[in-house]
This record gives sequence, structure tokens and C-alpha cells, in this order.
Amino acid sequence: MTLEEIRGQDTVPESKARMQGAGKALHELLLSAQRQGCLTAGVYESAKVMNVDPDNVTFCVLAADEEDEGDIALQIHFTLIQAFCCENDIDIVRVGDVQRLAAIVGAGEEAGAQGDLHCILISNPNEDAWKDPALEKLSLFCEESRRVNDWVPSITLPE
Repeated sequence: MTLEEIRGQDTVPESKARMQGAGKALHELLLSAQRQGCLTAGVYESAKVMNVDPDNVTFCVLAADEEDEGDIALQIHFTLIQAFCCENDIDIVRVGDVQRLAAIVGAGEEAGAQGDLHCILISNPNEDAWKDPALEKLSLFCEESRRVNDWVPSITLPE
């Protein structure tokens, strides 16, 4: 039995509640960041932001549907983004529903010309630390996940 299989067997109600709380917090964070203009969407746009100003990036969301799992180029980009985020202490999560993500942030202007929502970055709007309760909840969720060796936890967004 692999570690992933063992973790998959964990169906304790508190872990489900924890996951739902994280999904709700991510939903709130995305809306808040979009209102403040702190949201960058798209793999290439995100890579540019991380290259120019990695200290201002506070959170990263990687999103892929089931059909995207076979896209080798996208998976390579994800691996590089994950490594960069881990090295720079940027919290990172995965979401398995790009359509739901598009409904939350709107696939228009933030997503660029192609509507790429496979990577979304949340940045600090200014020099002062951005204090968002949803961001704090997600940071705690990521920290707890890392304690059980889940470096890039998956989150289910609420309906």
C-alpha cells in the first residue's frame, strides 16, 4: 500500500470538514483578491510574476481537470511551479475543477487571451502585509497538510 492510498482511506468527518472549510476559504480569497486586483491567472503570466517579484506572491492555485492530467507540458509546468513555490515559501494548493474556478473568478480579463486558469497567483496589493482571514485559514490548512507530507494539498471548491 502506498502513502497516497493510506491517505485516501482517511475518511474521518473532521478531515472532510477541514477540506470543506479550505474550499470555502479559497472561494473567499479568490473573490477578495480579484476585487483588490491581486490576482494573476495563467501559467505564463504567473511565471512572469514569480520571476519579477516572487516576494510579493502569497498564494498559488494549480487547477487541472481530468482531461488535463494527460497533458505532459502542463504537468511539467506544474512541477516547476510547485518547486518554485516550495523553495520560496509560497503556499500552494491544487483544484480539480477548472470550470468551477472559472465561474468564481470569471474567465474574462484576468485569464488573459486564452482563458488559462491552470495557475492562479494571489499577490500582496502593496508593501504592507495583506491581512485576509481566508488567506490565514488557507495558510494554516497548507501548514497542517505539510505536517503529514502532503506538500500540494487538493481542495474541492464549494458549489
